[in-house]
Amino acid sequence: MEITNPLIFGVPCFILLIIIEIIFSLKYDRELYQWKDFAASTSMGAGAVVLAIFTKSASLAAFFVVYEIFNPEVDGVRTNIMGYAAFGWAWYLWIICQVLDDFNYYWYHRLSHTVRVLWAAHVVHHSSDNFNLGSGIRNGWVTLFYKPIFWLYLPAIGFHPIMVTTCLAIQALWQFQLHTKFVPRLGFIEKFMNTHKHHHVHHSSDIEYLDKNHGGYLNLFDKIFGTFKDLDDDKEVHFGVLHPPNSYNPFVIVSHEYKHIWQDVKKSKNIKEAFMYVFGPPGWSPDGSSLTVKQMQRELEKNGTISMPQPPKAASVAS
Repeated sequence: MEITNPLIFGVPCFILLIIIEIIFSLKYDRELYQWKDFAASTSMGAGAVVLAIFTKSASLAAFFVVYEIFNPEVDGVRTNIMGYAAFGWAWYLWIICQVLDDFNYYWYHRLSHTVRVLWAAHVVHHSSDNFNLGSGIRNGWVTLFYKPIFWLYLPAIGFHPIMVTTCLAIQALWQFQLHTKFVPRLGFIEKFMNTHKHHHVHHSSDIEYLDKNHGGYLNLFDKIFGTFKDLDDDKEVHFGVLHPPNSYNPFVIVSHEYKHIWQDVKKSKNIKEAFMYVFGPPGWSPDGSSLTVKQMQRELEKNGTISMPQPPKAASVAS
């Protein structure tokens, strides 16, 4: 069965939608696009496209290898090592695969916010103070290498690699178009889908909104695992991260948090501290000189404010 990757059609659509949004912004919100920032986002997106030629080919090959190992042919039938026939192409299997894709995306995305070394890769996407379709293509480069790991079990249990990669592409298309301010509330759809207003929350640097709404196109798993938060329409939203790279240089943007991690590791007093600076939550510190998102949110809920010294530059926190 031959299926064309939807992203082949997605790229020209991305460009067209960005052009349309820029035209809208000239009339309705001239501050929406800052051109140096947009140029940085475009550079990051172009770099990701080039890298993806290799990483997506490698991930598809890995999916096929896993599929072949766990679903060998037995008497001409693909049979999973657990004893059942590998899954076919029925419509309901597409739905199941797409929901599992969102489950995978949720955990990949949540861990990319709560494990500092993964956040160092993902912070690229959040590093702009602007929220527009241009920032939607501001993609990290390192994430391309570890993201497919979260999907490997799907071909292992019997989903065809082409189905898995197609579901991944559909999710990517939905994710891109969420990065706009021009789409209003979507009514009933917001009960179960991750919509534009929910994604405003995710990209906010306001303390109460940090590390919320990690879903791809559903908000189901955010609600199940306690990370869903709706947007307060009466409150101004501030976008970006608490400690931005302060640069339009793509190489600074992609590497700044790794530099901060290394600075923290060098000042560690023992192996435990070094481990936590790398694999602990962003903002972790042994002496409370910087706080994690959960610590800040608890303090905000308890006291109505955050009273803490400015952390050293090396101890950045996530948003």
